[in-house]
Amino acid sequence: MMAPAHAERVIHIVVPYGPGATQDAVARTFGNELGQALNASVVVDNRAGAGGTLGTALVARSAPDGNTLVLAAASHYLAGHLYGKLPYDPAGDFIGVSYLGRTGYVVGVSAPSGIDSLKTLIARAKAEPGKLNYASAGNGSASHLATALLAAQAGVTLQHIPTKSTGDAVTELLSGRVEVVTGATVGMLAYRNDARVKLLAYSGEKRSQFLPELPTVAEAGLPGYVFDSWFGLLAPKGTPPAEVERLNAAVEKVLNDPVVQKRLASLGVEAGTLPVAKFQALLDDDNRKAGEVVKAAGARIE
Repeated sequence: MMAPAHAERVIHIVVPYGPGATQDAVARTFGNELGQALNASVVVDNRAGAGGTLGTALVARSAPDGNTLVLAAASHYLAGHLYGKLPYDPAGDFIGVSYLGRTGYVVGVSAPSGIDSLKTLIARAKAEPGKLNYASAGNGSASHLATALLAAQAGVTLQHIPTKSTGDAVTELLSGRVEVVTGATVGMLAYRNDARVKLLAYSGEKRSQFLPELPTVAEAGLPGYVFDSWFGLLAPKGTPPAEVERLNAAVEKVLNDPVVQKRLASLGVEAGTLPVAKFQALLDDDNRKAGEVVKAAGARIE
């Protein structure tokens, strides 16, 4: 049965993780407003599994008509370098539609460790190779790679303890069972004044607007270190340029809404917009950097 000519357009924003994940929360901050801007229904579609690659593969196979997008983050390109084989090409099968913003990570240590600065952490790790433990949300996760990259650039050995989620990793830190966790800003903000945790540094290129008192990792003693994540909407390759531009303009309009900006800020996301060409340039550069990060961290998932 054919749909009536006036049928409302439905746009699916695929989130390749389950409800409650950061990318899911980001998608839900602006979905309704984007629908209004496009005179369409916007559906946030959670397709979790295989480290985010299941939902991403679904979008890669979708019709390139602008009706199916993936809400991606830096993990999109990290996966391409981490996994031995993927059912899609993270770079070749997608084009950038809209940049949404950026977030970073915070290096935290347990109070019982007695570590009070990044320089102390590095010095302790050099003096006692492999004796300090760090927890993460699992092999290949951002929390894993952020700390592995830090250790690699500092020339130290830290023992990796993978868990099932960032929440589990932080629980290990709070209990004192591990000494280090690098977690997303929004999750670590809650421990700003917690006596069980000492926040040492922020992973971004510049200080976080949410933790301005915290030095960057580079400022704290490891020059050149940067590990952060963008959020954005990607479409299947072949989506008409005019449709990409239309979607980009609608997202820009929505992200200029102070209400939406406030919602994103509550997630630790510094909202922003970019023209299509500049966003694509950012993506190409991030793909290159992702390869360097994975190589430096020595991570691989078969």
